Amino acid sequence: MSSDFEAYEQDFGTLTAEITNKVGRIPKLSGEEKTQLVLNVDKQLEEVRELMEQMDLEVREIPVQSRAMFNSRLKSYKQELEKLEKDFKRSRIAYSDEVRNELLGDDAGSSENQRAHLLDNTEKLERSSRRLEAGYQIAVETEQIGQEMLSNLNTDREKIQRARERLRETDANLGKSSRILTGMLRSQLCRGYLYTCTHLTHAGNLSRGSC
Repeated sequence: MSSDFEAYEQDFGTLTAEITNKVGRIPKLSGEEKTQLVLNVDKQLEEVRELMEQMDLEVREIPVQSRAMFNSRLKSYKQELEKLEKDFKRSRIAYSDEVRNELLGDDAGSSENQRAHLLDNTEKLERSSRRLEAGYQIAVETEQIGQEMLSNLNTDREKIQRARERLRETDANLGKSSRILTGMLRSQLCRGYLYTCTHLTHAGNLSRGSC
Protein backbone atom coordinates (compact mmCIF):
# COMPACT_ATOMS: atom_id res chain seq x y z
CA MET A 1 0.00 0.00 0.00
CA SER A 2 2.76 2.51 0.91
CA SER A 3 4.55 1.68 -2.37
CA ASP A 4 1.53 3.05 -4.29
CA PHE A 5 1.65 6.21 -2.21
CA GLU A 6 5.35 6.65 -2.94
CA ALA A 7 4.70 6.22 -6.67
CA TYR A 8 2.10 8.99 -6.45
CA GLU A 9 4.67 11.11 -4.62
CA GLN A 10 7.08 10.77 -7.54
CA ASP A 11 4.37 11.79 -10.03
CA PHE A 12 3.48 14.72 -7.78
CA GLY A 13 7.09 15.91 -7.68
CA THR A 14 7.45 15.71 -11.47
CA LEU A 15 4.20 17.55 -12.19
CA THR A 16 4.72 20.32 -9.64
CA ALA A 17 8.25 20.95 -10.88
CA GLU A 18 6.94 21.39 -14.43
CA ILE A 19 4.11 23.65 -13.26
CA THR A 20 6.47 25.82 -11.19
CA ASN A 21 8.70 26.33 -14.21
CA LYS A 22 5.78 27.21 -16.49
CA VAL A 23 4.15 29.58 -13.98
CA GLY A 24 7.41 31.51 -13.80
CA ARG A 25 7.46 31.82 -17.60
CA ILE A 26 3.88 33.09 -18.03
CA PRO A 27 4.58 36.80 -17.29
CA LYS A 28 7.51 36.79 -19.71
CA LEU A 29 5.47 35.62 -22.71
CA SER A 30 2.80 37.28 -24.83
CA GLY A 31 0.13 36.51 -27.37
CA GLU A 32 -0.84 33.00 -28.37
CA GLU A 33 2.20 31.43 -26.74
CA LYS A 34 1.20 32.81 -23.34
CA THR A 35 -2.42 31.72 -23.82
CA GLN A 36 -1.42 28.15 -24.62
CA LEU A 37 0.92 28.01 -21.63
CA VAL A 38 -1.86 29.19 -19.30
CA LEU A 39 -4.19 26.49 -20.62
CA ASN A 40 -1.46 23.87 -20.28
CA VAL A 41 -0.74 24.80 -16.64
CA ASP A 42 -4.44 24.76 -15.83
CA LYS A 43 -4.68 21.21 -17.22
CA GLN A 44 -1.65 20.04 -15.25
CA LEU A 45 -3.03 21.50 -12.03
CA GLU A 46 -6.18 19.48 -12.56
CA GLU A 47 -4.00 16.36 -12.91
CA VAL A 48 -2.29 17.21 -9.62
CA ARG A 49 -5.67 17.60 -7.90
CA GLU A 50 -6.73 14.17 -9.12
CA LEU A 51 -3.39 12.79 -7.95
CA MET A 52 -3.97 14.27 -4.48
CA GLU A 53 -7.35 12.54 -4.31
CA GLN A 54 -5.69 9.21 -5.08
CA MET A 55 -3.05 9.83 -2.40
CA ASP A 56 -5.78 10.69 0.11
CA LEU A 57 -7.55 7.40 -0.63
CA GLU A 58 -4.29 5.48 -0.25
CA VAL A 59 -3.64 7.05 3.16
CA ARG A 60 -7.07 5.98 4.39
CA GLU A 61 -6.20 2.36 3.57
CA ILE A 62 -2.92 2.45 5.52
CA PRO A 63 -3.04 0.86 9.04
CA VAL A 64 -3.76 3.33 11.84
CA GLN A 65 -0.36 2.89 13.50
CA SER A 66 1.44 4.03 10.31
CA ARG A 67 -1.09 6.56 9.06
CA ALA A 68 0.17 9.64 10.95
CA MET A 69 3.44 9.81 9.01
CA PHE A 70 1.67 9.61 5.64
CA ASN A 71 -0.93 12.17 6.72
CA SER A 72 1.87 14.59 7.53
CA ARG A 73 3.43 14.10 4.11
CA LEU A 74 0.06 14.46 2.40
CA LYS A 75 -0.60 17.69 4.30
CA SER A 76 2.68 19.21 3.08
CA TYR A 77 1.81 18.25 -0.51
CA LYS A 78 -1.58 19.92 -0.18
CA GLN A 79 0.10 23.08 1.07
CA GLU A 80 2.49 22.97 -1.87
CA LEU A 81 -0.43 22.60 -4.28
CA GLU A 82 -2.22 25.56 -2.67
CA LYS A 83 0.88 27.71 -3.13
CA LEU A 84 1.16 26.66 -6.78
CA GLU A 85 -2.48 27.53 -7.38
CA LYS A 86 -2.01 30.96 -5.80
CA ASP A 87 1.12 31.62 -7.88
CA PHE A 88 -0.69 30.54 -11.02
CA LYS A 89 -3.69 32.69 -10.15
CA ARG A 90 -1.48 35.74 -9.68
CA SER A 91 0.35 35.13 -12.95
CA ARG A 92 -2.95 34.58 -14.74
CA ILE A 93 -4.47 37.75 -13.27
CA ALA A 94 -1.36 39.66 -14.27
CA TYR A 95 -1.72 38.22 -17.76
CA SER A 96 -5.40 39.26 -17.92
CA ASP A 97 -4.54 42.74 -16.71
CA GLU A 98 -1.84 43.03 -19.34
CA VAL A 99 -4.26 42.12 -22.13
CA ARG A 100 -6.91 44.46 -20.73
CA ASN A 101 -4.45 47.32 -20.43
CA GLU A 102 -3.46 46.82 -24.05
CA LEU A 103 -7.12 47.07 -25.07
CA LEU A 104 -8.34 49.80 -22.68
CA GLY A 105 -5.23 51.76 -21.82
CA ASP A 106 -5.27 53.80 -18.60
CA ASP A 107 -8.99 53.15 -17.95
CA ALA A 108 -8.13 49.63 -16.83
CA GLY A 109 -6.10 50.89 -13.88
CA SER A 110 -9.23 51.89 -11.93
CA SER A 111 -10.12 48.23 -11.37
CA GLU A 112 -6.89 47.41 -9.51
CA ASN A 113 -8.52 47.75 -6.08
CA GLN A 114 -11.43 45.57 -7.14
CA ARG A 115 -9.02 42.89 -8.33
CA ALA A 116 -7.11 42.97 -5.02
CA HIS A 117 -10.37 42.75 -3.07
CA LEU A 118 -11.53 39.82 -5.19
CA LEU A 119 -8.24 38.00 -4.67
CA ASP A 120 -8.47 38.55 -0.91
CA ASN A 121 -12.01 37.14 -0.78
CA THR A 122 -10.95 34.16 -2.86
CA GLU A 123 -8.13 33.35 -0.46
CA LYS A 124 -10.52 33.60 2.50
CA LEU A 125 -12.86 31.12 0.83
CA GLU A 126 -9.95 28.78 0.19
CA ARG A 127 -8.90 28.91 3.86
CA SER A 128 -12.47 28.13 4.96
CA SER A 129 -12.58 25.19 2.55
CA ARG A 130 -9.29 23.85 3.93
CA ARG A 131 -10.62 24.04 7.50
CA LEU A 132 -13.78 22.18 6.49
CA GLU A 133 -11.71 19.54 4.72
CA ALA A 134 -9.45 19.12 7.77
CA GLY A 135 -12.51 18.71 10.01
CA TYR A 136 -13.95 16.12 7.66
CA GLN A 137 -10.64 14.22 7.61
CA ILE A 138 -10.53 14.13 11.41
CA ALA A 139 -14.12 12.85 11.51
CA VAL A 140 -13.33 10.09 9.01
CA GLU A 141 -10.22 8.99 10.91
CA THR A 142 -12.11 9.00 14.22
CA GLU A 143 -14.81 6.81 12.71
CA GLN A 144 -12.22 4.38 11.33
CA ILE A 145 -10.49 4.13 14.71
CA GLY A 146 -13.84 3.49 16.41
CA GLN A 147 -14.68 0.74 13.92
CA GLU A 148 -11.30 -0.93 14.48
CA MET A 149 -11.75 -0.78 18.25
CA LEU A 150 -15.21 -2.36 17.98
CA SER A 151 -13.79 -5.06 15.75
CA ASN A 152 -11.04 -5.79 18.29
CA LEU A 153 -13.59 -5.93 21.12
CA ASN A 154 -15.73 -8.38 19.16
CA THR A 155 -12.67 -10.55 18.52
CA ASP A 156 -11.73 -10.52 22.22
CA ARG A 157 -15.29 -11.40 23.21
CA GLU A 158 -15.29 -14.38 20.85
CA LYS A 159 -11.98 -15.56 22.34
CA ILE A 160 -13.40 -15.31 25.87
CA GLN A 161 -16.51 -17.23 24.87
CA ARG A 162 -14.42 -20.00 23.29
CA ALA A 163 -12.26 -20.17 26.44
CA ARG A 164 -15.38 -20.53 28.59
CA GLU A 165 -16.70 -23.30 26.38
CA ARG A 166 -13.40 -25.17 26.66
CA LEU A 167 -13.51 -24.72 30.44
CA ARG A 168 -17.02 -26.15 30.60
CA GLU A 169 -15.93 -29.11 28.48
CA THR A 170 -12.96 -29.67 30.79
CA ASP A 171 -15.20 -29.57 33.88
CA ALA A 172 -17.58 -32.03 32.26
CA ASN A 173 -14.73 -34.39 31.39
CA LEU A 174 -13.32 -34.15 34.92
CA GLY A 175 -16.73 -34.96 36.39
CA LYS A 176 -17.10 -37.93 34.13
CA SER A 177 -13.60 -39.18 35.00
CA SER A 178 -14.34 -38.75 38.70
CA ARG A 179 -17.51 -40.85 38.42
CA ILE A 180 -15.65 -43.57 36.53
CA LEU A 181 -12.86 -43.67 39.14
CA THR A 182 -15.37 -43.79 41.97
CA GLY A 183 -17.18 -46.68 40.31
CA MET A 184 -13.93 -48.54 39.77
CA LEU A 185 -12.95 -48.00 43.41
CA ARG A 186 -16.28 -49.29 44.64
CA SER A 187 -16.02 -52.31 42.38
CA GLN A 188 -12.52 -53.01 43.67
CA LEU A 189 -13.67 -52.71 47.27
CA CYS A 190 -16.57 -55.08 46.64
CA ARG A 191 -14.31 -57.67 45.08
CA GLY A 192 -11.90 -57.39 48.00
CA TYR A 193 -14.74 -57.79 50.48
CA LEU A 194 -16.10 -60.86 48.68
CA TYR A 195 -12.64 -62.37 48.51
CA THR A 196 -12.12 -61.87 52.23
CA CYS A 197 -15.49 -63.40 53.08
CA THR A 198 -14.87 -66.36 50.82
CA HIS A 199 -11.43 -66.94 52.32
CA LEU A 200 -12.74 -66.80 55.86
CA THR A 201 -15.58 -69.19 55.02
CA HIS A 202 -13.21 -71.66 53.43
CA ALA A 203 -10.88 -71.45 56.40
CA GLY A 204 -13.80 -72.14 58.76
CA ASN A 205 -14.84 -75.20 56.81
CA LEU A 206 -11.32 -76.58 56.91
CA SER A 207 -11.18 -76.05 60.64
CA ARG A 208 -14.45 -77.96 61.27
CA GLY A 209 -13.38 -80.82 58.97
CA SER A 210 -10.19 -81.38 60.97
CA CYS A 211 -12.15 -81.63 64.18
